[in-house]
Amino acid sequence: MFTSPILLTLLSVLLVSLISLVGILVFSLHEGLIRKSLLLLVGFSAGALLGDVFIHIFPEMLEESEQQFISPFLLVLCGMLLSFVIEKVVHWRHCHCSALPKDSMHIHPVGVMNLIGDGIHNFIDGAIIAGSFLISPSVGVATTVAVVLHEIPQEIGDFAVLLYSGFSVRKAAIFNMLSACAAFVGALVVLAAATTLPLLGSMLLPIAAGNFLYIAGADLMPELHKETRLLRAVLQLIVILAGVGVMQLLKVVSV
Repeated sequence: MFTSPILLTLLSVLLVSLISLVGILVFSLHEGLIRKSLLLLVGFSAGALLGDVFIHIFPEMLEESEQQFISPFLLVLCGMLLSFVIEKVVHWRHCHCSALPKDSMHIHPVGVMNLIGDGIHNFIDGAIIAGSFLISPSVGVATTVAVVLHEIPQEIGDFAVLLYSGFSVRKAAIFNMLSACAAFVGALVVLAAATTLPLLGSMLLPIAAGNFLYIAGADLMPELHKETRLLRAVLQLIVILAGVGVMQLLKVVSV
């Protein structure tokens, strides 16, 4: 029972959804601490995403490729292009290091667009998590960890954008949580479709890899380049390697 893909998926999606509340916790801390640690957290999540792709997803993807009629690397490319299109459609890019909120008397459109984009992103996260657990529990756990580590800096940025856009702290928390629930929809859609499409998990895996590569390369890494001091750059490299190391540790433990 406890190794059921459905149960593991729902528990993992619940964990990822609860990350949406991290903004409240962070903004109760000192602003200086947030600014100093956020880029390091971004670097750590970038390393975790890359580590998940190259250590967990690619090996499993190649094992499953014999059952597919579409090249898995073509699906990786599709995953990257899908992520690009989604960001273009909603006119919103992940704001991992956005400025802290300012006073505002009305809701700015960017806040609404942020919620729409975040909802779509969470739907995809839920689908990716479900697809990874359909392959194996170890891949599912590694993918969930990578998503969680990515969600923390993203949700901090999302919360800052909502407050900046004129949402109260209470409304920002409620709407952010509702947006996070889209992950359940994505997961349930994949789990329901898996009964009639047995290869769905195998096809979602390379798409997940493309999504993670895009997030790490197009969203997270550019944020790290905003810091030009040598010591901070070295520290960023260290936390990136630490993120990769966590994925390698999960690989060793699951063997």
